Amino acid sequence: MYLKAPLATLSSSTSSRSPGQRLQRTLLSLVSAVLLADAVVLMMWNHFNVGVVVPGALGAVGALLAWLWPEVQRWRHSKRSHAALWKWGWILLALWVLSVLIFWSRLLGVGVPPVQVPAVEAIVVLGSGTQDGRPRPVLQERLDTAAQLARLQPMALIAVCGGIDWGETESEAAVMARYLIERHSISPERLVMEGESTSTELNLQLSRPLLQERGVDATAPMAMVSSDFHLMRAMGIAHRQGLTGMVPVAAPIPLATRYNAWLREYFAMLSSWALGEV
Repeated sequence: MYLKAPLATLSSSTSSRSPGQRLQRTLLSLVSAVLLADAVVLMMWNHFNVGVVVPGALGAVGALLAWLWPEVQRWRHSKRSHAALWKWGWILLALWVLSVLIFWSRLLGVGVPPVQVPAVEAIVVLGSGTQDGRPRPVLQERLDTAAQLARLQPMALIAVCGGIDWGETESEAAVMARYLIERHSISPERLVMEGESTSTELNLQLSRPLLQERGVDATAPMAMVSSDFHLMRAMGIAHRQGLTGMVPVAAPIPLATRYNAWLREYFAMLSSWALGEV
C-alpha cells in the first residue's frame, strides 16, 4: 500500500528517460525551435499578424513542454484524467494541422498568369501592406504582376485599393499608384485610387463605384490581381458582391513569408465564412 506512490513516481521517471520519450522530447524541441525562430525573424521584419503569432505561440508552448519534460510526464502519469487530457490535446492539435494542410492544398492552382488573361476593362489590385511609404514584398509582387498585365492590355484601367496602414501616413492606394508610375511608367490617367478600405471586402465594395464612374460596370470583364493564397477567398467575396466578370490573376509570394501568409489566410477564411462574406 505504501509503495504505490513511489512506484508510480519511479515508473513515470523511468518512462521519461526511455529512448521513445527522449526521441519525442528531441523532436518537440526541434520543431519548437523552428517555429520560434520563424516568428522572431518575421517580427524583426515588422510582420505582426496571426500567421506569425500562432507559430510563435506554438513554438513557445512546445519549448516549455520540452524544457519541463520530466515534470510533464510525471503529471501525465499521476492521474488517468491527466493522461486522457494529454492524449486528446495531441489528437486535437493533429486534426487542426490536418485541416490547415487540406486548406493549403485548395489554395494551389487558383488564378492564372497575366499572359492567359482575356481582354478586360479594368485591373483591380488588392492591397496587402506598406511600410515607410513603400510596398511590402507581398504587395510589390502584386504590383509587378499588375504592371505586366497592364502592358499586355494597355486600354484597361488599373484600380489600386487600400486605406492607411497602422503607423503609416499615406494610404496603400497612394503608395501603390506611386510605385506603378515610378517603377513601371504607368500613366496616371489609367489609375483609379480607392484609399479608404481596410479589408478585402471593402477593397472591392469601395472600388466598384469608382470604376463605374469611369465607365466600367460591375459585370464588365475585369482582372483581380492578388497573391495566389488570397485569390480563393477574394473571388468568393467578389462573386457575393455581384462582380461576375472577375478573372483571378495570381501574383507570387516570397518564400520567406509564404507559409505564414497561407496560415494567416486560413484564419481569414474562417473569419470571412463566419461573417458571411464568402
